[in-house]
Amino acid sequence: MKKPNFILIMADQMRGDCVEADGTNNVIQTPGLNHLASNGARFNHAYSAVPSCLPARAILMTGQNQWHTGVLGMGKGQGHIPNDFPHTLAGELTKNGYRTHLVGKGHFHPYRTSMGFESSELDESSRLPDSEHRRWFAEHAPESVSPDDHGVGFNSWQARPWHTDERLHPTAWTMMRSLEFLKSRDTERPFFLNISFARPHSPYVPPEHYFNYYFNQETPAPFVGDWASVHDVPEDAANLNAWHGKMTPMQIHRARAGYYGEISFIDQQISRLIHLMARCDWETFENTWFIFTSDHGDMQGDHNLWRKTYAYEGSTRIPFIICPPKSSEGFKRRIADEVVELRDIMPTMLDAAGISIPETVDGKSLIPLMKGPADDWRKYIHGEHCACYSDTNEMHFVTDGRKKYVWFPRTGEKQFFNLETDPGECRNLINEKASQNEVAQWENYLVKELSDRNCGWVKDGKPFCSSDEPLVSPYKNIRRQSASQK
Repeated sequence: MKKPNFILIMADQMRGDCVEADGTNNVIQTPGLNHLASNGARFNHAYSAVPSCLPARAILMTGQNQWHTGVLGMGKGQGHIPNDFPHTLAGELTKNGYRTHLVGKGHFHPYRTSMGFESSELDESSRLPDSEHRRWFAEHAPESVSPDDHGVGFNSWQARPWHTDERLHPTAWTMMRSLEFLKSRDTERPFFLNISFARPHSPYVPPEHYFNYYFNQETPAPFVGDWASVHDVPEDAANLNAWHGKMTPMQIHRARAGYYGEISFIDQQISRLIHLMARCDWETFENTWFIFTSDHGDMQGDHNLWRKTYAYEGSTRIPFIICPPKSSEGFKRRIADEVVELRDIMPTMLDAAGISIPETVDGKSLIPLMKGPADDWRKYIHGEHCACYSDTNEMHFVTDGRKKYVWFPRTGEKQFFNLETDPGECRNLINEKASQNEVAQWENYLVKELSDRNCGWVKDGKPFCSSDEPLVSPYKNIRRQSASQK
């Protein structure tokens, strides 16, 4: 029996509510993702434990939790993704005979580090001037036109249509090169293709058709909590790269039109992949696992916040779809409600390939959840992010997708949300008398996580910030080699 193939499709900075099948956004159009979801399993409560690019990708590529990757955010005390992990997703598949290839964004350090992939073609936006996309763009674009001429900053809330031909957009290039890999690969070997789009991460500059589709209709208003006035800072909102501040309804609408347009353009490329494989290479298509996810979300003005690194749903909840091969049997569950995380991708794929899962992996295979509910699944996910835009934003959270407890170590502030009745996290229940038993339960979950680290961040049974110094994992500079290392 042939080994299965794997296509892992990643978006960068895509919210969990921006898949049409999620049912929470009545504007977004994603027929390609809907197709995958209808033929596979969609995970309602999927999270990015450290919601920014570097730490999330370290987790995904190793199957480890953030403490064991050694990357607790992008900011104080942290570093790049280490390039010497003993076991990586691509590395394990390569060792077991798979042809492994990455197209798009890796964000590894240095940029051309293999991370176990046999080959790669990179689009690292403006971070890597000699990336394959930038070289290709220079060869095919009109004279004197660059990928940056749209004038929108790399972390800006501004948006506008793409400034040149649609085929030159990095999203189109990423799929073009992915299709070329599928066409020219060695058909005697199973393959793992990681299609890693650099969008919808800002700049929000989709092709004009996709921008106009959303700009010319009403987009959802942002969630604004009864606690969110702390981020209503007019002076900061005027910054072209503002991370917080109350924007005008038109500014938010324009940003969302650009953001949604980027997502629909990605979705169109996924549809392109599905159509071509189904029509031109059916045998490969019916033996391929498709996994779709994102490294983290984007606040898009919710609670007067922009970008990522926050504990809130817009930042931490991600899309997560697994579509097994058509030849597979027993995968009947279309929606799974257990809480899952990026660390679960590596063990799931290795399990599907019949490859032993290394001891260093903390995640769990999701294949059992695709067949039915699991009573012994994890109770919650612990997430965090170091200080990045501001010291006050350093945070820890625990959630199961139904309730969420948040702690801000530098200010001592705490929040508690009932996501079942308040999915936008607009009402902080931390001081509500009726919620105190649940607050205590969820605080204890966080205390357990911090106590197990033995990092000095618990005192008298409560979360406690013990130092002005940033929290740093002991695995920042020393790789974890086995499960026996704590």
